[in-house]
Amino acid sequence: MSHTILVTGAAGHLGRAVVGHLLDTQKVDAAHIVAASRDPAKLADLAARGVAIRKGDFDDAASLESAFAGIDRLLIVSTDALAVPGQRLTQHKTAIAAAVKAGVKHLFYTSMPKPDDSLVSFAPDHLGTEEAVKASGLAYTILRDAWYHDNLLHSLPHNLSTGTWYSASGDGRIATIARDDCARAIAAALASPTTPGDATYTLTGPAAITTDEIAAIAAEVAGKPLKVVRVSDEQLAAGLKGAGIPDFFATVLVSADANTRTGRFDIVTDDFEKLTGDKPQSLKDFLSVHKAALTA
Repeated sequence: MSHTILVTGAAGHLGRAVVGHLLDTQKVDAAHIVAASRDPAKLADLAARGVAIRKGDFDDAASLESAFAGIDRLLIVSTDALAVPGQRLTQHKTAIAAAVKAGVKHLFYTSMPKPDDSLVSFAPDHLGTEEAVKASGLAYTILRDAWYHDNLLHSLPHNLSTGTWYSASGDGRIATIARDDCARAIAAALASPTTPGDATYTLTGPAAITTDEIAAIAAEVAGKPLKVVRVSDEQLAAGLKGAGIPDFFATVLVSADANTRTGRFDIVTDDFEKLTGDKPQSLKDFLSVHKAALTA
């Protein structure tokens, strides 16, 4: 590895996992890895492993230009600024402009499947960012992560405790994937000397399944019954907001169900295998590993 790699958002779940896979799976020397965060103090454990630490604040163009100096391959992990419409896209465009000014050679970005044909509320952020990446003039690799297995752990424990899962996803199918598998594939792309420029990969699980099938898998692993109750988008939104979910996030969840219901998440690819040489973890295996969280 002769390239210097920088990972933004390295204090977050995905960014930290990417750095871990660069070190442990790809065996990249820590001297070639830079981890960036708006709060570098959160990266002390990576610094202890020899990874260089830099401050990178997506709301501060100057800090990003400084952070990206001398970087060959830059991974922009999409930010979590979802509460304010337009903020995340602005942040991403700021980072892309900083990458151009800093002389970055190859830009990597974490997106979502088919953002140009999606009902998910934050899809325009990803579509706009992809367009800005392509317009930057830099070599690029876009990695479109499917919905994470991990996201299900936010709701399934409660659903299993009540025995009921209210869903507006209908008979639609979705191919969820473990966040760690996405991180592993992204690390492989970052580390490979032959990663092509101007490429797009869609990282999905091994099979697209319905909400009823997901519920059956969760029930089997947890040893508890779980029934899916179909509701409308409006009913789901009212229930989520009534449970205290912030309006913007309730909108995200309802739009994700709508995207599933209309078949827009029914995508299965072998891109994970192309990048890693392995099969992605199935949902059943993931939930089995995380059974304690599932049944908490």
